[in-house]
Amino acid sequence: METVTNKTLEKLKYDLVRAGLVQYEVIEQAEEISNAQNINIGQALINSGVITEDALLKFLEAKLHIPYVNLDDYTLDSACLKYVNFSDARKYRIIPLFKIEDTLTVAMADPLDLFAIDKIIESAECSIEPVISSETSIIKKIEEYYKTDSTVGEIYTDADSGYDWRDELHSEDLSGNHIQKIIRAILKQAIIEGVHEVTFQGEDTGFGVNFKKNGELINKGVVPSVLTASFTAKLKTLAELDPSVSEVPQLGKLNFKVDDIQLVASISTFPTIMGERIFLKIYKPPKSLDKIIESDKPRKIVKSALKQPGIILVCGSPLSGKTHVIYSLLLEAVKDNTKNIMTVESIAKYSLKGVNQCELNENVGFNMDKASRFIAFQSPDLIYLEGIKTKESFDYFASLVFENKTVIMEFLANNMEDMRNKMAFSDFETLKSLISCMIFIHSKDSIEVFDKDTIQKYLA
Repeated sequence: METVTNKTLEKLKYDLVRAGLVQYEVIEQAEEISNAQNINIGQALINSGVITEDALLKFLEAKLHIPYVNLDDYTLDSACLKYVNFSDARKYRIIPLFKIEDTLTVAMADPLDLFAIDKIIESAECSIEPVISSETSIIKKIEEYYKTDSTVGEIYTDADSGYDWRDELHSEDLSGNHIQKIIRAILKQAIIEGVHEVTFQGEDTGFGVNFKKNGELINKGVVPSVLTASFTAKLKTLAELDPSVSEVPQLGKLNFKVDDIQLVASISTFPTIMGERIFLKIYKPPKSLDKIIESDKPRKIVKSALKQPGIILVCGSPLSGKTHVIYSLLLEAVKDNTKNIMTVESIAKYSLKGVNQCELNENVGFNMDKASRFIAFQSPDLIYLEGIKTKESFDYFASLVFENKTVIMEFLANNMEDMRNKMAFSDFETLKSLISCMIFIHSKDSIEVFDKDTIQKYLA
């Protein structure tokens, strides 16, 4: 996480002592507090009550000879918002006020942050005149003036197969939610074309939009460079990610409606030398098990496996629908309301009533290893584990079967022969012996179910 600082106050903190506004010992204490709470030293001084925000701002005004502006009742020129995008405004705690000829006046909580000033000059292509304002009031104004609809909006797929999101990009829409409409248009085209994975990545001319279909990336156009920062910030905001963070990966979730059906997309950001790469994966709501597996005999095998200790293995190729089938299994298991059903997932694709869904969070050290060590204390009867990849994890969760647990796992295999070859490795010996049911997804219209005896013979 990025450290919160204020270069102006770091430079002038001892001037506060010399001016008799605070004592030296108080400055030292404030530095310790600012480091511990990840706030700037000025905020630490204000929070401790040794100096008021008004007194601190007036001191900076006199010391730097930079005017102080109270933003509480200030009306900004909204036309100037285009010179500073939402992401930079939040990151550097700045907001444009007005522009006269070639000079843009901006309110800054940290007027000696030369990097921020250079960034604004670069994007706005004009001179900058800073004024001092409180950090709290700037953030409040940012939320007020940059605020747009916080949802993607509903999508209706009543268009023909020739729909192109770039028609929205090239429209003469000057409204504040134009970026949002572009995002909605991209999602709409993906849904119409039956695409579940969309990537956005840096190119020479902007942000490339790519659909992944049949294992291949297909370029669908480019978000121009001038809109890339705003596009990225809006997509992150909609997914409840921090738009000011680009140096580390983030994982979020986007909720939207398509033809009155609620859909979810996971959003993964990753830093590259060409800027951030954003990966979006769309999930459709789960169906009941009866609609997934229509034949009586295989459906009975699955329902029986859900009621007894053992491993239910859901197999298939990438994008075959493994997660969709697993959520259908969880919906079926919920019908037995005497069981404690738990999941460990990177992102919960849908909220399932009666299921204790758990999302991993690397930011606080809650990873699969930690979940593995503590989930048994929750006394689950049925557990779904997403993305198990190490032998240690396989062995640990397989051992839960000996404690009368039902464990649902997914396994990547392009076809049955690929499945058999992978399972031939000695790492999977324990796992193979505990499989009570295997569901292999050949395609969305072809799902094969194997009972314990059949799978043991097949994998022998």
